Amino acid sequence: MTEEFWDSVLLFKGLYDRTLDPVAQRWALTRMELDLLLFLHNNPGSATAAEAVRLRQWTKSHVSAAVHSLKARGLLSAQHPQGNRKTLHLVPLPAAQPILQDGRAAQRTFFRAMCRDFTPEEERVLEAVSKKIARNLRDAMKK
Repeated sequence: MTEEFWDSVLLFKGLYDRTLDPVAQRWALTRMELDLLLFLHNNPGSATAAEAVRLRQWTKSHVSAAVHSLKARGLLSAQHPQGNRKTLHLVPLPAAQPILQDGRAAQRTFFRAMCRDFTPEEERVLEAVSKKIARNLRDAMKK
């Protein structure tokens, strides 16, 4: 891989953190709490704690702590489906909507900065390549 690729990995994380951290601070949330709310909003078909752990490679303990805190603040509903004590279905509550709007705006700002001067075709290629990379990395992590 080229040096530019490795630089971009670090720059991606750095700019994303710099863009999202102020949102978490503004709402007195940890980044894990904000990231979990955004994950649930952006992935409605993956609205369980187990899916958040699997897809984002977060630790169970961090997700659990974020769920507990968000529930206590009235920002998240966490329910076990009937007869299933292992699965925890998570739904952001209406009180979380202003936070989600703020967080989504920050994500759009990040992606606009990252994709500045991209053509629509280049954006489609980036999305397709990113999906392949994520799939390949997930597969490799299973081995």
